[in-house]
Amino acid sequence: MRAAIGGSICVVVAMLVRLLPMLSAAQLPPLTLDKEFQDKDNDQEVAEKFDFDWKTAARLRPQLMALSIAPGSRYATGSQVLAKLVEQVDSPQRAKYFWELRIVNDGFLNAYSSPDATIYVESGLADLAGKSAGLWAAVLSHEIAHVVRRDWARRYLYEQSLRDRGGATIALGDPGLPSAEWMDSTKASADLARFCRKIEVDADLESLMLMARAGYHPDFVPALHHLLHAQSADKTEPSIFALHPCWEERDRELDHAYVAASIEFEHRWPETYASPGGNPPILVFADRPIVRKKSTGEWEIRVPIRCQNLAGAVEVVLQTYAIAASSSSSSSSPQTMASGAAVTGDDEVRELTGCTSPKTTVSFTIADASRKKLGAEVFVLGVEGAVLSRATIPKLRP
Repeated sequence: MRAAIGGSICVVVAMLVRLLPMLSAAQLPPLTLDKEFQDKDNDQEVAEKFDFDWKTAARLRPQLMALSIAPGSRYATGSQVLAKLVEQVDSPQRAKYFWELRIVNDGFLNAYSSPDATIYVESGLADLAGKSAGLWAAVLSHEIAHVVRRDWARRYLYEQSLRDRGGATIALGDPGLPSAEWMDSTKASADLARFCRKIEVDADLESLMLMARAGYHPDFVPALHHLLHAQSADKTEPSIFALHPCWEERDRELDHAYVAASIEFEHRWPETYASPGGNPPILVFADRPIVRKKSTGEWEIRVPIRCQNLAGAVEVVLQTYAIAASSSSSSSSPQTMASGAAVTGDDEVRELTGCTSPKTTVSFTIADASRKKLGAEVFVLGVEGAVLSRATIPKLRP
């Protein structure tokens, strides 16, 4: 199941632009750089007269509408949250936007937005958000930020600048998707991927303050990230060609902005329970586990975790599974732990912790693995068994 919330701008641009004739370089407005940003390669000011993004959205709207449905009563929470969030939008182009939520009934865990301010949420993600106004706010505020920042246009113009700068042919899209072709040099591919990751993080940063002003605690953003990470089957290391940042990177980048948004929220909503999003969720940050092989041949695995908004205890679950010697994939890889599920691998160890110190460390010892290579993962579960966080452990090699 795909889990890529907020990683969709580059893929959506690919989808939209492939359906339209490309504009020639002569038809494009000159690129102007925003001096307020330090990274001039990644942040471009979109000229007011540039309207290719809006024209593209208008021409493709009938096709996108045919692939989606109105939220209806099942996803009424999403519609209500969208209305509250857009009240906080302050943009020179505000009059051009007609905000609308659409549901794509495909079961995937993703969301994307069109330049015309239509937000498409795939049904897997909509069901994950459920009745939680805070989780819906985390999904929708990110897409609102993309629209207001005109990230569709930013990405398109950046791709054009790469063409002009290096004369290379670049096919829009995610190199990991079967339908995408990737014909550019390694450097340009990495530059484009870096640009895509940055606009995703920037949208995260702006969404935090938008949520705080509208009455949704910023904690729901990392909480959503952790839920999606827990449901992802991806165990690979981050790639320089990835079009959206890994969850750990997003947590790190959000740190300072999160503090500012939390202060803003507390100032506006001193009685948290009475805010539109209600009390903040339990949040668990699981750092990269530390692995050490003991003289006895046993493995010691230490998992540093940090908890917020916790009253009670959490359960830390270590799952191990054998990896076939002839393959890099696991021979009996555990199913990903879904919310509320209890899924086991070849072996499983559980520990309860109150997570009372700023950084609590939970330690596990597992038997000698000299005869087989092991893979391992850690899941942190809430009181009802819902997955709050996940961390992948480096392979335990004999």
